[in-house]
Order: sequence, then structure tokens, then C-alpha cells
Amino acid sequence: MFLNSLKLKDFRNYKNLQVDFSNSINVLIGDNAQGKTNLLEAIYILSMARSHRDNNDRDLINWSSDFSDITGEVQSKMGKFPLEVRITKTGKKVFVNHLTENRLSDYIGNLHTVLFAPEDLDLVKGSPGVRRKFIDSEFGQMSANYLFNLLQYRSVLKDRNAYLKNIKWIGNNPKIDEDYLKVLNDQLIDFGSEIIFQRFVLVKELEKYSYQIHKAISRNEKLTIKYASFSGIDDQSTKEEISKIFNNQLLKNKTRELFLKSTSVGPHHDDLKFSINGKEVGSFASQGQQRTTALSVRLAEIEMMKYETGEYPILLLDDVLSELDGDRQTQLLNFIQDKVQTFLTTTSLSDVERDLIKDPKIYQVKGGTLVNG
Repeated sequence: MFLNSLKLKDFRNYKNLQVDFSNSINVLIGDNAQGKTNLLEAIYILSMARSHRDNNDRDLINWSSDFSDITGEVQSKMGKFPLEVRITKTGKKVFVNHLTENRLSDYIGNLHTVLFAPEDLDLVKGSPGVRRKFIDSEFGQMSANYLFNLLQYRSVLKDRNAYLKNIKWIGNNPKIDEDYLKVLNDQLIDFGSEIIFQRFVLVKELEKYSYQIHKAISRNEKLTIKYASFSGIDDQSTKEEISKIFNNQLLKNKTRELFLKSTSVGPHHDDLKFSINGKEVGSFASQGQQRTTALSVRLAEIEMMKYETGEYPILLLDDVLSELDGDRQTQLLNFIQDKVQTFLTTTSLSDVERDLIKDPKIYQVKGGTLVNG
């Protein structure tokens, strides 16, 4: 899969941009605050219909305009076709081959991307929310079914939390519509159990690829990745067993949730656990081991996405080389060379890095403009 070209209109600091890309490695060089990360963000939005760093779509629109437009020509096994994301101050629309897609779940998956930024090096020692965002973002691109269940689960969770917040209390007694709460619980269990079951399957696949890549980089260490959900279930559990345990947990925590006014159990509280030679990475590994783990997982993502979708994704590297030592830089660049279309941002490209990259297409970025070479 490749992104042949990109057009930006009034996106961030880009007023008008039209650029063609190499199918190999595209290097964006420039000082800070010139627009390098903005361009990667635009590609990510074209893929996921949302920003990876800003929750307010209005901030994406150039200050002098009322809307922003991101258009790209994608080349995949399905042929060439345009994608478009139009962002206004009242919402956004997405288009595939010039036709409007009314559901984001139908749009996402047309352009597969893997984004690797400096903060991703903290994947193993960051909060569980960071790791959940990671698996939902990547698994949602690989599986339309996973994305559907995730979006439905989030919708039901929002409704359930809103209901819990609005329950009236008479003294110590909550006034509950038990029938309505049961409907919400049943829906939460249906969609949540599907998510948990699929996460077990996909994390097991991710572990398989990560193990081999990590072993090659570290030469002798063994990486394991485990999905941590409800006590009593594991990667051998059936959907029916997961549903039963989920239901029991909701019943067990009912009184607590009425006081908390929020849903305290479910896949929105689950986590990933990384271990090297049996020791938990976030707590006991060195910084070098943590970075090797994060790098291995990101590279495994690429191979896993190829396996699940039949095509390699586009790789977005936002100032990552400066955070990696020479050996890890070499491992990364050797891995992607002649395999994955890559967009790489940096403030400078050293002689060492130039030697590692074969025939890069280099763009100078300055004040929202791109100059080839």
C-alpha cells in the first residue's frame, strides 16, 4: 500500500500544498514548528479520520479559514483511488472515491498506517490507557469487526455512564429503572465480550511477531506480551465464558458503580503486560530494554498488518531516529528498507543515517511549504 500524493488546503500551517511521494522513504527535514509533524498528522487523519494528538477538530483548521481539506491518492491491491477528509467547525465528512461514507467504520481501513513517535517509546511504561489506545488504533485498522464492536461498546458505555450519573437518590436508596439498566448491561456485555475475545486472539498474534523481531535485535532475550482482562479468563476462554464473567462482575460491582456513577469494569479498564525473560518490562527492565521492546512491537505491527490485510501499511516516523542509538537506528532502517513506504521527520539527516537509507526522497519543510531536495 502506498500514498502516491497528498493535497492540503487550510490544514494547520499549510494554506495550499500538493505533493507527490516516493514509494520508498520520504524524509522531511526542517527546524521545529515548521510543519513536519503537521504533515504526518494529515496522513494519519486521512487514514483514521481523527488526529493522533488533538481532540478538537477546530484546531486543525488554519486560522484564516472556515474549513480544512485533506485529500490523498492511495494505491493498494484494490487499485488507485482518492480519499478525502473535510473538516469544518461543525463537524467532518469523509469520502472514498469521491463518494460520502456515512459511517467511520466503513471509511477506516482504506489506508493503513503505523505511527511511531518519541512518546511511543514509553509504550511499555506508560499508563494502561496508552496501551489500550495503541491496540484499539491498530486492531481497528486490521479488523472491521473489531472496529464495529469497539465503536458500539463506546456508545453503550457512554449511555450507561450517563444513566448512572443521573440516577436519583432518596436517602440511601437509588431510584433505578432495572429493565433499562439490564438492557444497557446486556449490550455492554455483548460488545465488550467480542472485544475481549478478539484482543486475546490479536495480542497472541502480535506476541508471535514481536518475539521473533525482539530476539533478533537483542540476540538472546525472550519477549512475551499478555493481555490482562477479568480474573478467571485467558486466551483459551470462549466468548460465552467471557460473557458470563463480565455479567457476574457487573452484578458484583453494581452498588459500587451506583456510588461512583460510572462503569468500573470492562475492556475499557484492561491492559497489556510486557515481559523479558519472565520479568515485567515497565518495572524491571533498563531504558535500553524498554526501547527495544517498544521498537520490536512497532515493527511487529507492520508484519502483523501485512498478515491480516494482505498489504504492508504506511509507516510514519515522527522524529524517532534522534531518540534511538546507532544500533537501534540500523535495525529500524534495515527492517523498513525496500519494504514499507515511510515518512520520516527529522531536524537533520546525518551522514550515518544517509548511509543507511537507500535513495531517500528528501523534502525541506519551512513555514508550511515543501521543497523537494
